[in-house]
Amino acid sequence: MDLADKIYKWLDDRFKLRELLPPIVKHPAPENVISNPLYCLGGTAFLCFLILVVTGIFLAMYYKPTPEEAYKSVEHIMTEVPFGSLIRSMHHWAANVMIAAVMLHMIRIYFMGAYKKPRELNWVVGIFLLLITTTFGFSGYLLPWDQLAFWATKIGTGIAGSIPVMGEYISLILMGESDIGAETLTRFFALHVLILPATIVALLGLHFMMVRIQGISGRL
Repeated sequence: MDLADKIYKWLDDRFKLRELLPPIVKHPAPENVISNPLYCLGGTAFLCFLILVVTGIFLAMYYKPTPEEAYKSVEHIMTEVPFGSLIRSMHHWAANVMIAAVMLHMIRIYFMGAYKKPRELNWVVGIFLLLITTTFGFSGYLLPWDQLAFWATKIGTGIAGSIPVMGEYISLILMGESDIGAETLTRFFALHVLILPATIVALLGLHFMMVRIQGISGRL
């Protein structure tokens, strides 16, 4: 018996994994899902999220969220940290692919009518996941603290500030001050590595639970 078998047996003796796991993992997918790549968009987005989590942890070990050190730390990652350029590139492209996959996934759900009864609540959760995914991209854009990031954030916060009634307050919450500065960078970093990840994990758990209970909808 190898180490993995010993660990599994130790856990099984205490948590009865053989009784708990089969109903969860042994759930055959419908034929239309297996043969149609459009049904893989949600899984693609989740795979990208896992890549973002792993690469993001490595990047956070070297990144310094201050105006004086942010750009230098990114430059250090790209030029001096072993495999730093590869990890940052993976993080960058996984973020872009995730946003595209989530958008295409929502489009597929809409045009195939999979948002209808009894899956209305899961559609609402999906809308929130789409908003959080795009906010992930927006909040991460400022972190390199270069000219492109600064002016892109300037435009983004300006758009948020133009929302009637609440715009001024939203802009203040995002920036923390009247203009983009140290407070803004700190808030975007906290949003990117703490608030959004915790929120998206909770929503993903709810999303997967409802998919597991209700099943995958075919074309209507």
